[in-house]
Amino acid sequence: IVERPTYLAAIQSFGMFEPQFLSVPLHHDGMDADALDRALSEHQVKLVYAVTNFQNPTGITYSSSKRQEIADVLKDRNVALIDDNPYSDLRFMGEEVAPMKAFLGDQAIMLGSFSKLVSPGFRLGWICAREEIMEKLIVAKQAADLHSSCFAQRVVHQYLVDNDINSHIEKIRAAYRRQRDTMVEAIEESFPAGVEHTRPEGGMFLWVTLPEGISSLELFGRAIKENVAFVPGQAFFANGGGENTMRLNFSNSDEERIVEGIARLGRAINSMMS
Repeated sequence: IVERPTYLAAIQSFGMFEPQFLSVPLHHDGMDADALDRALSEHQVKLVYAVTNFQNPTGITYSSSKRQEIADVLKDRNVALIDDNPYSDLRFMGEEVAPMKAFLGDQAIMLGSFSKLVSPGFRLGWICAREEIMEKLIVAKQAADLHSSCFAQRVVHQYLVDNDINSHIEKIRAAYRRQRDTMVEAIEESFPAGVEHTRPEGGMFLWVTLPEGISSLELFGRAIKENVAFVPGQAFFANGGGENTMRLNFSNSDEERIVEGIARLGRAINSMMS
């Protein structure tokens, strides 16, 4: 079971093992718990995969009440929840929410990453799971690549020893907050009526929904002519859909570029809608 929409790379990674994907609708506060319950009742499910904080691609965060609902649905069922959680330290507004492990205990497998905090190029992450699962994951990791780069691990370790990671995170949060606010303001100024978007409280992305009938793939072609790019939303749907959606990233450009990029994208959207 995955969210609808869900993280593109998760679809690709799971897809290598040819699973049957079941997509559960995603609302502003998290996965639809009733739809999740129905999917679990009607199918033999092995895993539930969710990005609960500043979800990629939408930027939404699961509320505490929604996490409890999902935990209530999953408890007493022989199914694990993968809580993919690389963005939780990137909260720059709102209140912290406890991870799914606080609601589900050993039934949750939590993933984290240094890529979003220290160095994307090192591709270093971590997993928190119960011992019997960790033993199998270690064997699978050894079969895949023996182990993560010792050099990269030593560099990150030394960075953490020599530097105040919390101070560094505060700088990231402040920068991303400015970039997020700039993009939201630019969207509200440059995009036409009828275009909706999320307002993330952290992370790196926001989600745009165009009016029905407007193809983000067609829009992409027009946007490229304006020298601006985005990720069309269809790629984030495991079972099809999302033709009128797209993901925007606010963490990779300064405020001036964001304003200009959104203005260019706004012109492309206006030209399609007219």
